[in-house]
Amino acid sequence: MNIATSPASLAGVSDAEWQIRCDLAALYRLIAHHRWTDFIYTHISARVPGPQHHFLINKYGVHFQHMRASDLVKIDLDGNVVEAGDVSSRQVNAAGFTIHSAIHMAREDLICVAHTHTPAGIAVSAQKDGLLPLSQHAMKFYGRIAYHGYEGIALDLDERERLVADLGQHKAMILRNHGLLVGGTSIAEAFLNIYMLERACAAQVDALSGGRELILPPEAVRVHTAEQFAKHENDTHYSMVWDAALRLIEDGKPDYRS
Repeated sequence: MNIATSPASLAGVSDAEWQIRCDLAALYRLIAHHRWTDFIYTHISARVPGPQHHFLINKYGVHFQHMRASDLVKIDLDGNVVEAGDVSSRQVNAAGFTIHSAIHMAREDLICVAHTHTPAGIAVSAQKDGLLPLSQHAMKFYGRIAYHGYEGIALDLDERERLVADLGQHKAMILRNHGLLVGGTSIAEAFLNIYMLERACAAQVDALSGGRELILPPEAVRVHTAEQFAKHENDTHYSMVWDAALRLIEDGKPDYRS
């Protein structure tokens, strides 16, 4: 392909940014594939390489199953669109800006942040005990998940300080009465984290609905299992999972890369 006509050049961005745009658009498609969307109301972001701390987030109003690399909007930490073109046509979700800018400002290690409003995630977020160690999926997060109390729709910028303080050094957080939030040092890791947390919440809702006494593993087993996950997962594992996930959405038509 002629460099001048490459997708990155045509979009006026670097090759590195274009790759992140393609991967982030793919993650939106994967969230739709797994039916973890809430119409147009949740959001996923990814940091763009460079010292400016710019990040990409969805253009408000595009359904996740239709997301393309070119639909993603680059903004700064003040919420300003920082790319060429008609800015008025590239609106972003204000609550999404509040939540994601908070994490990207404070956690440079987290390249990607994903937020969902699924029935299971919302249900667990409303349960007083939060995520229970009922399943292997849940024990990945044992002692490694944060909680943030509900303050209303995330439109107040002063909530960012409390979001960051509650998240601490974790990569997963339950937003009380709201939904789930995860981060990853890569888009691939963020996908695996939201996959595992969503599965854990769905299993918990199903188990609690059965009306029978539940078995909780001993404390030592919970800690051991969480440590096993931490030791097993690395960039090679994330890449393997990501490559398998992409095959679910490409189906010969990888138009998310456009």
